[in-house]
Amino acid sequence: MTRDEFDQTRRSFLLKTGVGLGWLSLAELLGTTASAQTGAPAARPVRGGVEQSPIPSDAHAGLPGFPHFAPKAKRVIYLHMLGAFSQNDTFDYKPTLEKMHGQELPASVMGNRRLSTMVKGQTSYPIVGPVSKFAQYGKCGMWVSDAMKHVAGIVDDICLIRTMNTEHVNHDPASKFLHTGFQIAGRPSTGSWVTYALGSVNKDLPRFVVMSSGNPGGVPIDASTWSAGFMPSHYQAVQFRSGQEPVPYIDNPKGLTRTDRREMLDAIARLARLQQETSEDLEIPSKISQYEMAYRMQQSVPDIADISKEPQHVLDLYGPDVQKPGTFARNCLLARRLAEKDVRYTMIVHMGWDHHGGITDRLPASCREVDQPSAGLVADLKARGLLDDTLVVFGTEFGRTSFAQGTLKTNFGRDHHGGNFCVWLAGAGVKPGFIYGETDDFGYNIVKDGVHIHDLNATILQLLGIDHTRLTYRSQGRDFRLTDVAGKVVKGVIA
Repeated sequence: MTRDEFDQTRRSFLLKTGVGLGWLSLAELLGTTASAQTGAPAARPVRGGVEQSPIPSDAHAGLPGFPHFAPKAKRVIYLHMLGAFSQNDTFDYKPTLEKMHGQELPASVMGNRRLSTMVKGQTSYPIVGPVSKFAQYGKCGMWVSDAMKHVAGIVDDICLIRTMNTEHVNHDPASKFLHTGFQIAGRPSTGSWVTYALGSVNKDLPRFVVMSSGNPGGVPIDASTWSAGFMPSHYQAVQFRSGQEPVPYIDNPKGLTRTDRREMLDAIARLARLQQETSEDLEIPSKISQYEMAYRMQQSVPDIADISKEPQHVLDLYGPDVQKPGTFARNCLLARRLAEKDVRYTMIVHMGWDHHGGITDRLPASCREVDQPSAGLVADLKARGLLDDTLVVFGTEFGRTSFAQGTLKTNFGRDHHGGNFCVWLAGAGVKPGFIYGETDDFGYNIVKDGVHIHDLNATILQLLGIDHTRLTYRSQGRDFRLTDVAGKVVKGVIA
């Protein structure tokens, strides 16, 4: 080994084991390792002989040339009902299911659609009528179940898509596909794509925040749905947890002052710049940006989490659970407070919708947890003028079958169904009081205006002023995009 080779080996060892250990704790907290086509070609960094996508020099800046056109929305609040709520018991009313309750679902209706392994072996597929009563609401006359009576009160503000569809019938790949456009972990979440392209307005708060609530009930939350994937890790969501300390470990240790923390970060940054010059590792500046964000969050996050100054009439919008940290109601209120601070993308995951059994009791109970808070969120945003440029999405990873899992004499439920399900949108750029798409009389197949997951994601980007075909990121020599090689903007839902 020559002297130069020895020096390079020694330098590499010191960089990996010395400076690298300095940020392990915050890296674990704020993210794991994770270009846009703007019309003009951008220089791409090269690492290990592989061309990479350009990263904005300012961690809070968006990419040059973005947005592509005037956006209707500046920010997104995504409410994901993890576990899949039944469309036929909430927003897609089918009188035929009431009339034929207990009868076999016709084979001509079932066709050769993919079934999950949980019902594939059933010899009988009895139709299940709605477990809650439906009625028409608002000037638009939208049919809504009385399990969602508060959402029923805001139907003239929402756009209901009844014809969402996906290839997946299992929660894990379906949830990943919903948020990343791919069924296997490793791709960036929609929030990561959005914040990569558009950057952040508020430098004191994360650009992408995720919160969770509810009981997993066999479908646990999966961090890969809000991961930055192959992008630098500072594009990953920061998870706010329940309690008085939404983000653990950002407070200074006992005996360490804020001045001490500032001096430490400055010292680490100087060492990191030396390491970056030597290793050309794109993750190094990403980690430093996370350090800086953690430093600023010491003051900004406690302010967001403190709802003590919210007036009672606002708290009443979200329901009594708003007083309990970690509930869906509290998270919806925090989402509105984050929207006021111009956080670009907020994702709230509410678990507990996997109703394979006991659906007659369990579905109304799950609806009670989210009905008033989600309606209250829309009403609160509207009252403050924030709904004009905030897009609210209320959805799930797939739907539920029109037939029973099990028999009607047992503790039956509904199985997974990717063929059609419901999502509603509210706010910036969507048609209020509008229903898009039609399903058959059995609520099992789409008959008009189907909307694929890629189409929904393309539409979300469109409302943010982004052409989904022009937002790409190069990784391992290939240009990736959120909508893969598919997706079309659903122009029929845009105002």
